[in-house]
Amino acid sequence: MTVPDPVLMLLGLVLLMCAPPCEPAREALLLTARPSRPKEGSSMTLTCEVQAASWKPDAQPQFCFFRDSQALWQGWSSSPELQLPTVWREDSGSYWCEAKTSELRVARSPRIQIQVQGVPVWNVSLETQPPGGQVQKGEKLVLVCLATQGTGDITFSWYKGALGLNLETKTQRSLAAKLEIPAVTDSDTEKYYCAADNGYGPSISELVSVTVRIPASRPVLTVRVPGTRAVVGDVVELRCEAQSGSPPIQYRFYHEDVTLGSSSAPSGGGASFNLSLTPERSGNYSCEADNGLGPQRSEAVPLSVTVPTEDRKKLLVSGILEGLLGTLGPTIIALLVCCWLKKRIGRRPARDPCRSPPSPMAQVSNYINSAAPLQEQSVYENVNVVSGEEVYSLVYRTQQELQAAVEPQRTHTTDQDASAIYFRLKKASVADVDYEDAM
Repeated sequence: MTVPDPVLMLLGLVLLMCAPPCEPAREALLLTARPSRPKEGSSMTLTCEVQAASWKPDAQPQFCFFRDSQALWQGWSSSPELQLPTVWREDSGSYWCEAKTSELRVARSPRIQIQVQGVPVWNVSLETQPPGGQVQKGEKLVLVCLATQGTGDITFSWYKGALGLNLETKTQRSLAAKLEIPAVTDSDTEKYYCAADNGYGPSISELVSVTVRIPASRPVLTVRVPGTRAVVGDVVELRCEAQSGSPPIQYRFYHEDVTLGSSSAPSGGGASFNLSLTPERSGNYSCEADNGLGPQRSEAVPLSVTVPTEDRKKLLVSGILEGLLGTLGPTIIALLVCCWLKKRIGRRPARDPCRSPPSPMAQVSNYINSAAPLQEQSVYENVNVVSGEEVYSLVYRTQQELQAAVEPQRTHTTDQDASAIYFRLKKASVADVDYEDAM
């Protein structure tokens, strides 16, 4: 029986519609990933391996890689490998590859699930700039939150005080973040901490103290005396105090810009210095406060020291004596040196270069015929020399020698040995002083 051509054509169309759709061969390709469980921030390599032996050896297929129905990179390539330099958690998903030849034969690999592993944030710390948490009022403070480990987007948060007042929160893909306070005030002196979280739970830093240091203000000097006026012998108290300033504060005390001493105030406030008054302590006093942020000097405070009447007399007499000693002392020393030189020479010069007092009367030694010499006789002559308010006495002594009677009588005059001693005396009480020099 012959089937008409229209019936054959209709039968072929039905068979074509009932046949399963054509799909790329799946058994020809295999997709692998190295590493199979990559960590965030690391690289991953995808390889599309040809498994079917039916492919011709000279076939040069083109490869394409997909993730969740989206082609990766530039689409088709002649390389069976694709390297992803950095993967993150959002790169997790379903991966497969396809290959096609010049004959338009297409092969597809089975899908594989790749889950990118994140690294939790670990070892979070808080640092301050400037270091140590010491910042001057009005300056900038930077709080740096650091994490030793952690991958992906990290959310950083900064907190102030033990109650945890949130100052700021920011998210970025890094292990460090900064919070800047442009100009700190007194209220910024507090304890701070920070936290970091990348989805695996927050990691919190330790508390860090921040101290806002205030420069010492100009101090005020107060001089406290026991009575109504400052008298010699009194002990006065110098009190120096800066109204504001971060402790510790070092105080220094001055008299006419000469340092008297210093005192420290570890907890702030003022400091005192005790001073015993003498006549020389009259003048201007001041003090200085310094807490390491620049010294501040007080205004000068004048102080007049009163000297009692009896002390004035003593000071007057002492001043006169000191003046006389200062004026006549070198003169007396010069005279004594000259006389000592004259003695060393062994003879008295015809004219004393130091001073020429009247010459004493020449004494003649007598010799008599006797077995025993006569007793030695001395002749003294006193010469007074007046100089201003003082009187000097000069005494000469002449020795006489007697020879034994067995020697012929003759007259012999020995060398005269003159020694001079000068004493400072008042005109009202001038006394002769005898001085005998051992020959």
